[in-house]
Amino acid sequence: MAGTFDISLDSLAGRSVASENASSEGTSASPQSQRETRRAPQTAPCATGTQYGATFFLETFGCQMNDHDSEKVAGVLFSRGYQQVDSPDAASLVLYNTCSIREKAAQKVFSRLGEYRTKQAAGQIIGVLGCVAQQEGEEIFERAPWVSLVCGSASYRKLPELLARIEAGNQRVTGLDTDTDETFETPVTRRDNPWRAYLTIIEGCDKACAYCVVPFTRGPERSRASDSVLKEVWELAELGYSEVQLLGQTVNSYADPSSRRMRFSELLLAVADVPGIRRVRFTTSHPRDFGADIVAAIESQPKLCNHVHLPVQSGSSKVLREMVRSYTRAEYLEKIAMLREAKRPIAITTDVIVGFPGETEEDFAETLSLLEEVRYDSLFSFKYSPRPNTPSLSMPDAISEEEKSRRLAVLQEKQREIQGQRNATLVGTAFDVLVSGKSRRENQWSGHSACHRVVNFTSQRRELLGTYVQVQVTGAGPNSLVGEQVT
Repeated sequence: MAGTFDISLDSLAGRSVASENASSEGTSASPQSQRETRRAPQTAPCATGTQYGATFFLETFGCQMNDHDSEKVAGVLFSRGYQQVDSPDAASLVLYNTCSIREKAAQKVFSRLGEYRTKQAAGQIIGVLGCVAQQEGEEIFERAPWVSLVCGSASYRKLPELLARIEAGNQRVTGLDTDTDETFETPVTRRDNPWRAYLTIIEGCDKACAYCVVPFTRGPERSRASDSVLKEVWELAELGYSEVQLLGQTVNSYADPSSRRMRFSELLLAVADVPGIRRVRFTTSHPRDFGADIVAAIESQPKLCNHVHLPVQSGSSKVLREMVRSYTRAEYLEKIAMLREAKRPIAITTDVIVGFPGETEEDFAETLSLLEEVRYDSLFSFKYSPRPNTPSLSMPDAISEEEKSRRLAVLQEKQREIQGQRNATLVGTAFDVLVSGKSRRENQWSGHSACHRVVNFTSQRRELLGTYVQVQVTGAGPNSLVGEQVT
């Protein structure tokens, strides 16, 4: 399969700035407010293909994996001659790349689809991609007969073929395979951010957590060959990208299928060795496969960002057992100890689910005590949401929505206190910040440190976007730092 390469954002869109995805920034706020829908920017590429004059609108729900999948889907469309528009009303092809981790996210998609019951333009094609597509399958056609394409993420490699069938006049086309050992690579990837690039190195999941729909919607774990990953990183560096983020539902479970048999930690170091790359991030790690070799790599290579996202989900070993997380509280804390003992300070963030079936007040108290013991730098917190095809759906002792909401609020307030205290200790510290945002207020900028903290700062300089600057921290809140540029 052809290796991935990038068309620069400037050449596609005439833009010099792309906003950071809120979903990549952990704070104490609930992901319901953080991981909101993102609409990809308007672009007008000069592409060769079969559909000159055809236009598409693509809206993305969910995680960074979906964000990057949408970049690749857009690349496929550009290669077929489509042009992107910023309104579904102006598009001949409307696509929704969906998330089904929580019920609310799935409901949003069907709400969007319902809008076309009466307003669908003549000849307009509606398609559903991603996890809701895989989860609901052809049932989507029954609920929304005006939909023409239903394609799960494990079938994206077939997207050109599926599009060709639609362009040929087929009314209902599906791609719902999950039994595959292939990964989704495309010859063209449209990048939404001109400085940070996402790379998926492993797709799917084999962990079978009781609450999680990912193994069903994204299929089994399958990794990209290390040569393919490194080739893409070299191309990104040549195009001017200085930060790359390696993605996977269980990114540290990476298993190189090539003869090199690179371990994940070895791949991290190889990516960091590529000239022009200044930062390497990775997410999301599973505690079971997190080893001392990853910590050693972060210690030895400053280009590897000193931040690890290590979802715990619960502080109760009993609940962890019911969740089938494959570790106990004590075993998880051993991983935390490895990180805390590292030669470099490593920021630790996590995910927590409250209200899992059978979670008692004592179980919840154990989660609160874990927050106090670990003192995470930030977290994403969720109310348990029953999902189709998961074992937890039939578990007894469901927790009421009211109680789940109460526990979520208590958890978030506890974490807010911890974050405020941890950030306060950073006042007076200097961070290297990649500048990614400019405020409407004069001389106000924002960016991220290597340890994944949002830094808002003042500078008298004019052109800072995409550059790295030293910022002295002068103030701190629970969710961000405030400072001044010092160099």
